[in-house]
Amino acid sequence: MSAVELIALASTASLLAGWRLYLVTLVTGLAMKFGWIDLPERLHALDVIANNWVIGIAAVGTIAEFFADKVAWVDSAWDAIHSFIRPLGGALLSLAIIDAGDPTWQVASFLLGGGAAFVAHAGKAGARTLINASPEPFSNVIVSTAEDVATGGLLALAIANPIAAALISAILVVLSLWLVVAARRLLRRLVGEGRLNRTPT
Repeated sequence: MSAVELIALASTASLLAGWRLYLVTLVTGLAMKFGWIDLPERLHALDVIANNWVIGIAAVGTIAEFFADKVAWVDSAWDAIHSFIRPLGGALLSLAIIDAGDPTWQVASFLLGGGAAFVAHAGKAGARTLINASPEPFSNVIVSTAEDVATGGLLALAIANPIAAALISAILVVLSLWLVVAARRLLRRLVGEGRLNRTPT
């Protein structure tokens, strides 16, 4: 696997960790443990993820996140708690995938992974802030399920074709940044309207 493909794979996995850290860890661990897919040679640096304890913890986290993500107020609390966990997980995944002996590459991959996961997490949290404000529960469930499917699909593509997955990930990063800006504008608007409503006439 070329250096470009390794970086592309690490970027995509890290970005997906910003959405579904436990699912990414679980799928990668199971794939390695049971040989479901023909993993690239260098991806075997992730052998620790195939550990039974790690798979078990990731499975519990995946189930908990699946249900927590479907309820508006629980989802917001879950995202707040994982504002630190997801970027750190993304950074560690990137570091494990690239597995460079050069300390410069190690630091670069750690920062790359953490940054990608943080941007994805921020975009997800921003988008869900807008959706969670809706009084009906169906939009939240639909968007959450779409995130589950997109994460699984893009992870499979990243293993099969890292470059294509990285290009899609780049588009998602741009979208995530836009969602963060949109969420901040909406929040400012709501705060401004609330102040106007409290102003005595």
